[in-house]
Amino acid sequence: MKRAAMHKLTAWKEDPRRLPLIIRGARQVGKTWLMKEFGKLFFEKYAYISFDRNKRMEQLFSGDFNVDRILTGLSIESGVEIAPENTLIILDEIQEVPSALQSLKYFCEDERHSYYIIAAGSLLGIAMHQGTSFPVGKADSMNLYPLSFSEFLDATGNASLLKLLRQQDYTMMTAFKDKYIDLLKTYYFVGGMPAAVKAFAESGNLKNVRRIQKMLLSDYEQDFSKHAPTATVPRIRMVWDGIPSQLAKENKKFIYSVLRKGARAKDFELAIQWLTDCGLCHKVGRISKGGIPLKAYQDIPAFKLYLADVGLFAAMTDLDAKTLLMGNAIFTEFKGALTEQYICQQLYAELDTIPYYWSAEASSGEVDFVLQYQGQVVPLEVKAEENLNAKSLKSFVDTYRLPYGVRTSMSDYREQEKLINLPLYAISLLWEVCDRFSG
Repeated sequence: MKRAAMHKLTAWKEDPRRLPLIIRGARQVGKTWLMKEFGKLFFEKYAYISFDRNKRMEQLFSGDFNVDRILTGLSIESGVEIAPENTLIILDEIQEVPSALQSLKYFCEDERHSYYIIAAGSLLGIAMHQGTSFPVGKADSMNLYPLSFSEFLDATGNASLLKLLRQQDYTMMTAFKDKYIDLLKTYYFVGGMPAAVKAFAESGNLKNVRRIQKMLLSDYEQDFSKHAPTATVPRIRMVWDGIPSQLAKENKKFIYSVLRKGARAKDFELAIQWLTDCGLCHKVGRISKGGIPLKAYQDIPAFKLYLADVGLFAAMTDLDAKTLLMGNAIFTEFKGALTEQYICQQLYAELDTIPYYWSAEASSGEVDFVLQYQGQVVPLEVKAEENLNAKSLKSFVDTYRLPYGVRTSMSDYREQEKLINLPLYAISLLWEVCDRFSG
């Protein structure tokens, strides 16, 4: 299985000014595999140490932060003699020993060597909010998400279709659109969790995929009880279980009273923070105006909540394969939520951007996602089928005098005045489209 993040890791390795690197991401998105594979492919050797329930490492990092002393301990623990010039040091689940995270500062400041150190943790975001000291300015960070649609194409033996996408030959892509659309619907079901993609790639058995997804959902729910503050656990479960119904609404803004009658923001803020910190959810904020920088116009109390993975979203709602893949009429209303969930996932994983959304104060007008790219505002309207109506998008473009807006749907690529239609299966090309129209 190839991960696009490997390119980021190789660039980090070649950077003479590199800092220790911290990889953040939800459980089971492939952090451990990626780090080990990176070590195998690009280093003479790697020293892997897991801090999960590791008393020896707690002891090692409870002393002083003498780099030589720590390296000796890591060599003994991993069984690998660490040589700074050719050994990748992998510190997994580092949040379990907060002082180990602090030690990265001392590795960074050691003037004798430039160490190759990668740390990772599935609950790192939570650890940060609980007061764990982050080595600010002494470490870089990278987020790892479930597989994007592009990575899914490659993992399932469709490298030729991926190559065609990257060539941006829209005429050829249109000729094979039925293949892209079938694979996209399959991705809606399978999603991007590595275990689910691997099961599908090896057997094509969607029942196996769903069994793995249900197991992952169960594991996450057990994590709530294991790692979250006891008083917050019931509310985390309520938010988690309520995400599908929140997104199924016509107005997808998160409404607390949907969870519990009379509920207010202060009742659920910690629960939502916990889910976003551990990488299970994406919180997409509302903006009141299409201006740069978008963050300056964020309406903090208003937001939408999406899951990290479209396949887990389908599993939570028990959407069966036949309904999803055959386009059953019963599924029509919910398809919009699923398509938005898919796009949100690609914006983070594929396009490495933080999305917002816009809604009008005094009308029903709304733009599903608003992005900031190269100093420009890029509004993005999402349509589940071939519906090319985009009244709110046109209004937003005109109101804020933007050069163009983008609509993504099952329709073919086309340009109409200041609107561009980009096929859903080609959302990875969004920045290339923006570059062409900006130039």
